[in-house]
Amino acid sequence: MITLEFTDAATMEQQAVQAGLTLPIEQTAVWAKYQNTIDGRTPWGAYVVKQDGAPIAFIALIDYETHGYHYLRSVHGPAWLDKPSAQLEAQVRDLLVEDVRKRDKNVVFLRIDLWDFEGSFPVLSTVPYNETVYVDLTGGDEAVLTRMKKRGRRDVRKALRESPAACADETAQAMADFSEYYEVMVDTAHRDGFSPAPMSDYVDMISNLGPDHARVFAARIDGKVVAWSIITINGDHAVYYYACMRTEIMRQHVPDKLIYVVCCALGERGCTVLDLMGIGNDFAPSLKSLNGFKTKFSENIVQVSAGRDIPVKKAFYRSLTLLQSLRRKLRK
Repeated sequence: MITLEFTDAATMEQQAVQAGLTLPIEQTAVWAKYQNTIDGRTPWGAYVVKQDGAPIAFIALIDYETHGYHYLRSVHGPAWLDKPSAQLEAQVRDLLVEDVRKRDKNVVFLRIDLWDFEGSFPVLSTVPYNETVYVDLTGGDEAVLTRMKKRGRRDVRKALRESPAACADETAQAMADFSEYYEVMVDTAHRDGFSPAPMSDYVDMISNLGPDHARVFAARIDGKVVAWSIITINGDHAVYYYACMRTEIMRQHVPDKLIYVVCCALGERGCTVLDLMGIGNDFAPSLKSLNGFKTKFSENIVQVSAGRDIPVKKAFYRSLTLLQSLRRKLRK
């Protein structure tokens, strides 16, 4: 028998630890606390999913208020102890919708990560992915390098020999003043054609998660920040969350050197895996440009569940999809 135990993120996280599961950081209490500092986002609650009284999955939900309506988002949730069958996942999904509908009349839909997409819809916003790259951080610096693909080892060794960049953990400096780092993101956004988030978004993230859960690594040339990355950490699992670099150093092998320094430093901290956070394929074609860089650092391409929308108010959700379709036609 499948049951849902409604609770808060901290209690859910404690039960996950007792079950031997390291949760994605987005499923933790510290993430819920951080999300609560963002306008329009509020921790809504969490569920421990049980089968015959024993936990099998965990999910924390954040209430997003946007354009006058509410939806619940769970990044990398549910987190399962074992990959579910399509039937089990559908049963849990339906129970979640039923319970949310009873508890909160304002929720229009859930956006959660699923393995099987039947009965769900493509997300109205964001870019989900169903494959990522895991870098094994165990065994020391040389072991990390040895496990890379041939071109990854070649590029890292070339970077270590030739790149003028000095790479280091600069978490303390970034928390004190992020302005120099933000300039790099602005340059990256201009080059790659997107709008950078406000500087406060990055500052709030690293300050609210704290140094135990968020680290900033940077590369400098002649004392100037030319590239950086924000790494999130929960337990022994790290995620390559944000990264950027200045246009003028693109041919100086800086990213290869920086990511290797990140891997070595995280390994020393006790992390066993670095998730490079999504690559492209037919499901996520817009991410294919990332594949050449990310896949050279590991042979380990991993299938993951992907974000999908599940209507709670079906008529309302249908109107949102129609509106989105109309907007896309007008843009064309």
